[in-house]
Amino acid sequence: MLVDSEPIANRIFAEALAELGLHLTIEQMYAEFVGRPMAYCLKRVAELSERAVPPQFESELRMRTFGAFRRELRATPGIETALEALRIPYCVASSGDHEKMRETLGMTGLLSRFEGKLFSATQVPRGKPAPDVYLFAAGKSGVDPSTCVVVEDSPIGVQAGAAAGMTVLGYSAHMDRDQLTKAGATITFDDMLGLPKLIEAL
Repeated sequence: MLVDSEPIANRIFAEALAELGLHLTIEQMYAEFVGRPMAYCLKRVAELSERAVPPQFESELRMRTFGAFRRELRATPGIETALEALRIPYCVASSGDHEKMRETLGMTGLLSRFEGKLFSATQVPRGKPAPDVYLFAAGKSGVDPSTCVVVEDSPIGVQAGAAAGMTVLGYSAHMDRDQLTKAGATITFDDMLGLPKLIEAL
């Protein structure tokens, strides 16, 4: 949720799936894929379409997605102001790989804030909703997981943060807040400008 990538990525993904004959709504895309590692997504596509995913699908999807990112991607509204106001260390623990994180954060001018603080599910045995990437990030940062606050925008991510024993704030600008709450979010919010005060209150 540092960058407003999910609406773009899911639109492009849905278009690519439609070309394979698998037609999903944006709501279905969010429910099936948001917060999941790409390996899981491709496996799920094969299950839903009942046929193997073409070998070039992932590379072509990545090319199309990053092309759209270069044209359309913006930082999440209010995130830069929120980061400036935070008085605690922060990092990224993502289902995306390092290339994707560096590309998207670089495109939006946020990368310099996270140099040396990028952690990927590709570095751990299990992706979200398992807690591995959050526990890995906490360990590398030298902090107790119980003292960490996770900000997540998908039920899968919320489940991962909660499973790690961390307090989870659910960002609901693009996701139904009830789904985030049911997944384990302690608080939901839809304006990044309010994030510093929420964290201070905890």
